[in-house]
Amino acid sequence: MAAHGKTDMENDLKRNVETSDLTTSLEPDKKKSKIDVDDDIDDTRDVCEHKCKIESSSKQCSTETKSDTLCDNKDMDSNQQSESYNNVENIPDHTVITPDSEQGSKLQEQSSSTVVPEFTKRMTEIDVGITEYLGPHREPFSAIIKQRYSDFIVNEIDEDGNIVHLKKVTHEEEKADDKEEDNEKTTDEFLNVLSEADQASIQKIVTDRNKDATHNILAPEDKSLRTKIHLAIKQSFAQMETSTTEDEKGNKVIKVMWRKGKTRDVIRDEWPQSKKSCRYVRFVLYKENKDTMDAIGLLAKNLRVRESMFQYAGSKDKRAKTTQEITAHRIHPKKLVNLNKVLWNMGLGDFRYVEHPLQLGQLSGNHFTIVLRNIQASHDDVDAALASLKDKGFINYFGMQRFGTTAVPTHRIGSALLKGDWGRAIDLILAPRNDTPAKDKFQKMWAKTKDPACTLDVTPRYCGLERNILEALMKKAKPFNALEKLSRNTRLLYIHSYQSLVWNTMASRRLKQLGQGVVLGDLVLKRQSQMLKEGSSTPIVVTEDTIDNYTMTDVVLPLPGYDVLYPNNQVGDWYKELLTSDGLDIHNMRRPQKDYSLPGAYRQLLVIPKDVLWTHHKYDDYTQPLTLSDFDVIQGEKLSNSGDSGTQQAVVLHMSLPSSCYATMALREAMRIDTSSFHQSSLNEGT
Repeated sequence: MAAHGKTDMENDLKRNVETSDLTTSLEPDKKKSKIDVDDDIDDTRDVCEHKCKIESSSKQCSTETKSDTLCDNKDMDSNQQSESYNNVENIPDHTVITPDSEQGSKLQEQSSSTVVPEFTKRMTEIDVGITEYLGPHREPFSAIIKQRYSDFIVNEIDEDGNIVHLKKVTHEEEKADDKEEDNEKTTDEFLNVLSEADQASIQKIVTDRNKDATHNILAPEDKSLRTKIHLAIKQSFAQMETSTTEDEKGNKVIKVMWRKGKTRDVIRDEWPQSKKSCRYVRFVLYKENKDTMDAIGLLAKNLRVRESMFQYAGSKDKRAKTTQEITAHRIHPKKLVNLNKVLWNMGLGDFRYVEHPLQLGQLSGNHFTIVLRNIQASHDDVDAALASLKDKGFINYFGMQRFGTTAVPTHRIGSALLKGDWGRAIDLILAPRNDTPAKDKFQKMWAKTKDPACTLDVTPRYCGLERNILEALMKKAKPFNALEKLSRNTRLLYIHSYQSLVWNTMASRRLKQLGQGVVLGDLVLKRQSQMLKEGSSTPIVVTEDTIDNYTMTDVVLPLPGYDVLYPNNQVGDWYKELLTSDGLDIHNMRRPQKDYSLPGAYRQLLVIPKDVLWTHHKYDDYTQPLTLSDFDVIQGEKLSNSGDSGTQQAVVLHMSLPSSCYATMALREAMRIDTSSFHQSSLNEGT
């Protein structure tokens, strides 16, 4: 992080241009959204990179954007995001548009003759089943969430319940045992036998990656000294190898050259003898304004290794300052710590050797530090709202970012995949959104012609997802095989989106019609800790004999699948009704295609946050930091004393949530506001 570099404001301005922040202006004094709805997981891995065009009228902003997840991780039910959707109930499932070309005609027959019209209606919370609140009715209050990404800090909570912090960005090897100490010397000791000029020349070869360059060191007569030089270069420059030879003048020299073949053996040689049983290094990764996979991509690129060398427990928000643990397979800590000199807005530290890699879901949750700015409410009203959140909790809805940011009804893609209607799934993926000029042309071309060649010709290069499908169709692939060109995670996004819609709908109906108490037939999981991951046990059915043993925080609802129980009351019937209306059989959720055959999972209906604290502040300049990240603390940053003066109100909120919970849904409960991008954008004119 030595090259921390750009200021937060500069990053904010750059982000506004590149990724559309739901604000309608780049200048600080222009109007801002009441809430900066959180971005999805970086869709550059799964869906095409979306570009937002900010209109000069300051009234429209494309919400087809890369965004972060507040839910944090995908550990239990692949809690990942895809393109957004809305319930457009009046649109027929099968609307046929006659293609113009012969090839298009064949494709239309191949894909079940289904074309989807343009989707122009923006989704709201109601469209994805989010309708209910807990606690007594209160007047809503507005605030700006994540006005700057530094206003949103996430620290992972490890499997033992400890909040992960970046404490130091250096590395010192533990004291070796006597045998190792006798046979190995430190890098500094070895470097003493090399002159500064020799070190600089070798370092230049390494930095320039000039594999044809060599450097000669005049060989001393003393053999033991020559051995030390060889070891010094091996220890300090893993990419280089040496040999004793003669130069063109006949002088005995030690020739330093680029190592032939792979250098992994060198890395293994450097592994401490006392840690031979440990095949992994576990360390803390701090990042700003980057998705977890983007950060890992940067690590892999700079180290010239595969991304699969790194493992993590859960993906963290993009537009935030986040801290989490990572494991790396057989990558020496000194190589990792050196990245701090070259990486922007990232930091690595607190290294230790471990025997096993991290697994997805191997965490207890996440601790959030959130700054709410420009609060339009009294201190008493804010305190009452947050106290209610602390005591009563919130409905554990899948948040809006689960469903993405475009007008395409993504749950319908998931439904089509589950029904095996591959052609319809493709048509929905390529359907016109009428919200991004750069993409309108190819989307409308497909809707009109269904000709993959013509459509591909006008498809932007950055739309990798759509291009993969079209290129496969051009090669006469069947729709199912064309969809296989998408990554497995991308396809699962659509199915999980459908599962999430079902869960949200059932949760709302359960609370609205059966109330906020435990009822007969509910499914419950007795949790020793709020931080137990969902789906980790088999629930039991509440009976008259056991109903008094449980509270609403024990109640779970299933995400539909072939290996889950359903409530033994009206809720179970509602699940069946909903799936039947979507053309699915609740008793037959297995599929011949393994990727579309999901076992299902259980999700806690209500969640009560832990470690909830908040403080009131006043400010005038929204760029004034009101909280510090781990790296800020390491750098010795201090908060200004001016946090108690100003004309605008702010609150710094701290809370811990179990994994796969959405902080936006907790804030929704406290603030009583619609968190959809459509609704929040409509508030711009009033700020």
